[in-house]
Amino acid sequence: MSADDTLVIHEIYASIQGESTFAGLPCTFVRTTGCNLRCVWCDTPQAFYGGTRMRRDEVLARALETGTDLVELTGGEPLLQPATIPLLRNLCDAGRTVLLETSGEADVSSVDPRVHKIMDLKAPGSGESARNRWSNLHHLTSRDEVKVVLASRADYEWARSILEEKSVTSVTPKVLFSTVFGRLETKDVVAWVLEDKLPVRVQLQMHKFIWSPDARGV
Repeated sequence: MSADDTLVIHEIYASIQGESTFAGLPCTFVRTTGCNLRCVWCDTPQAFYGGTRMRRDEVLARALETGTDLVELTGGEPLLQPATIPLLRNLCDAGRTVLLETSGEADVSSVDPRVHKIMDLKAPGSGESARNRWSNLHHLTSRDEVKVVLASRADYEWARSILEEKSVTSVTPKVLFSTVFGRLETKDVVAWVLEDKLPVRVQLQMHKFIWSPDARGV
């Protein structure tokens, strides 16, 4: 059995999408195991290890049987597993709207163009800013989204400068600013965005307000 045929899966479940421009919609989440980054504010460290090795066709069937039109691959970092690329294609072929949450470190160039890539840019407060793969910006289109998680005013100023330096909004108008839950007040980010007239979307992690910051599988 080749690496393209199996994935190590942490969990598969249906909920609502808590982030991105798809927030609030019913969504099936396929969470893979494993990540090569260690962001200091990571809220899913449980996905670093463990999981169950499953055949790709079994993962596909489990994702489709929930019946949601929207399916997201997340992690961990899904693109660390070779079978993610054909699985994304399989989900698109099945008529689903497919999202990919990815760290910005892994190469996105092979991802099916029908997939909506939601790609992080790691701010300094993550501890992993040096790992940003800037060439990934060349593989994004207007359908894709860029997310920056902010832990401080310094992170915000970094993000503001990167938007200009890398011309991010000319790549995609869908730029999302999030805050580290409990570390930075969203109202402060809103005030900064309005003051600087940044063309970005300030977003909340809805699932953490609906359930709790530590809830799993929701």
